[in-house]
Amino acid sequence: MAVCIAVIAKENELKFHYTVHTSLDVVEEKISAVGKAMADQRELYLGLLYPTEDQKVYGYVTNSKVKFVIVVDSSNTSLRDNEIRSMFRKLHNSFTDVMCNPFYNPGDTIQSKAFDSMVSAMMVQAS
Repeated sequence: MAVCIAVIAKENELKFHYTVHTSLDVVEEKISAVGKAMADQRELYLGLLYPTEDQKVYGYVTNSKVKFVIVVDSSNTSLRDNEIRSMFRKLHNSFTDVMCNPFYNPGDTIQSKAFDSMVSAMMVQAS
């Protein structure tokens, strides 16, 4: 089972890899804070984890503790919180479809054309 899912463009792989990796500490802090306040929450949209000069990092955690991280360009002021939340819902639904495939072995690399095309569409939206 995955512990982190991130969308990383080929040309910025190392830059975003570091950003996503450092966001995991913030995700863990928010999970523990939300977990104490609301033990029975179905959707764990964590919102803005932290902004940098160039990007904004958002987080989402499923009930099974799979973490999703989306990094968007700070200059994209047209993206609202509800749009980010919608992106996470789409990502979560597509991820669930992959996990429910009887031919998928948990822990294997995701090799789904439907998942890839959904993520690519989100990358176009977010940029």
